[in-house]
Amino acid sequence: MDLDEEDGTFTNISLTDDTVTCGPAALHSKQDTLFIMNCDIDDMENQVEMEEKTRLINQVLELQHTLEDLSARVDAVKEENLKLKSENQVLGQYIENLMSASSVFQTTDTKSKRK
Repeated sequence: MDLDEEDGTFTNISLTDDTVTCGPAALHSKQDTLFIMNCDIDDMENQVEMEEKTRLINQVLELQHTLEDLSARVDAVKEENLKLKSENQVLGQYIENLMSASSVFQTTDTKSKRK
């Protein structure tokens, strides 16, 4: 639309070919325009769907990597747990041996002290 400076009104300028205003040719032209518009809308919808699919695929891949990392961490913690249990058993046995060898931790016979 152009603004006519003299009287301040707008003038409509058509961007389409207005030579055919009625009949089968006009209908065909309008159908082509609608078809093109529908194709554009379909293309936009397809693009939005593809972007959404891409986003979801990336999110799934990220979650898979996170799961792999967590699984590896769980395995490492299990190994560390087994190692610490083994060390605790060795230390427990060592402490028991020290206590049995020390006279401080020996049981006393109360009957022998009374005599």
